[in-house]
Amino acid sequence: MNEENINNLREALKLSPNNIPLRMLLADSLFQANRLDEAETEYTLLVKNTNEIKAKVGLAKVYYAKENYSACNVILEEAIDSGHHDLDALIMYAKGMLKEDNVERALEIYQNILTENPGFIDEDLDSQLRVRSSASEDDSENLDDFDLRFLQKPTINFGNVGGMEAVKKEIDLKIIRPILHPELYQAYGKKIGGGILLYGPPGCGKTYIAKATAGQINAKFINVGLNDILDMWIGSSEKNLHEIFELARRNTPCVLFIDEIDALGASRSDMKQSAGRQVINQFLQELDGINSNNEGVLVLGATNTPWNLDPAFRRPGRFDRIVFVPPPDPDTREAILKLKLQDKPVESVDYGKIAKNSKHFSGADIDAIIDIAIELKLEESFKDGIPKPLNTKDFIKALKKHKPSTQEWFATAKNFAMFSNESGLYDDILDYLNIKK
Repeated sequence: MNEENINNLREALKLSPNNIPLRMLLADSLFQANRLDEAETEYTLLVKNTNEIKAKVGLAKVYYAKENYSACNVILEEAIDSGHHDLDALIMYAKGMLKEDNVERALEIYQNILTENPGFIDEDLDSQLRVRSSASEDDSENLDDFDLRFLQKPTINFGNVGGMEAVKKEIDLKIIRPILHPELYQAYGKKIGGGILLYGPPGCGKTYIAKATAGQINAKFINVGLNDILDMWIGSSEKNLHEIFELARRNTPCVLFIDEIDALGASRSDMKQSAGRQVINQFLQELDGINSNNEGVLVLGATNTPWNLDPAFRRPGRFDRIVFVPPPDPDTREAILKLKLQDKPVESVDYGKIAKNSKHFSGADIDAIIDIAIELKLEESFKDGIPKPLNTKDFIKALKKHKPSTQEWFATAKNFAMFSNESGLYDDILDYLNIKK
């Protein structure tokens, strides 16, 4: 709409200031003319005076255009929760979630859109959430839901990972450099792919580093756990495992991350049921790529108990590198604290002191001491009803109430590192504990 028409609308509103459709038309016209500040003013008036749902969505559109994605998402979430399921609003909400790196929520919204609107495609959302495979057109409809369920495009890389330098170095050598310099590896007849086993105490960022690895090389990322693979029906677990590997093979380069891999790869000699051994055998076949090409499929496995894994998993070409993921170092703990507390009321917090006094604490343990500190502060606040900011003393008190959850793990790991470590597999544990070999 041109300037003259917008001026005519303003003149008409002077004569009829309470005409809601007229003001809505003006707001929409201003937005279409990219006069965002003026459009925001008109939509805000409508929301304030009428609580009109269309005005809320219009205001969200303005915020999205101004790259204020947080405000946009808050408005759309309220509108959608109140029952407004307009397709354009849902699409904008999904895109807004992606802008804030909330891939899981964006995927959930897009899946709902596809369920309600079969055959619908949004190219922007597809390019980030639905990875097109090389399957035939006849098969694509059957694969869409499966693709959407597992495939991700991470928005983080090693720059988002504090510390963990030894882990990043191992992954760089095994995974990243082969992808960046394939011609060098091909000259020596080395395949691009293979596996790395990440092990260490729970809650120390194994999943996060795996996702960052995929982001570092702009690869697709598949994150699967036990519930995605194991099935009560005989033969179904093997089928699930095969389909997941096939999905990775169709979408190379792809990082396939398998959590709790010790439950899938437990020693066959310890298993009484043949069904469990069949799953392990299937897993080994998939890793070897006996019937398929694993070129470009990068497998990362995570376990808290590597000593329970079948030795066959550590043969060359499978998980031939095993990498210790320790609890975060002091600098990383300090960075985690700052990140976790950035939206909470704090004053005079000595992050360095807290980090220094939280030795062996995992990321999950840091969450726990923050919760304890908040609970302690709430007890004080109840006395006069005034919220009080967190300070260093609160966290020092919380540290005294919470012991690092990694201690139990290290007690077990230490025994394996000292008495079942003929090949030096667990030397990193001894180094971390400052125990001489």
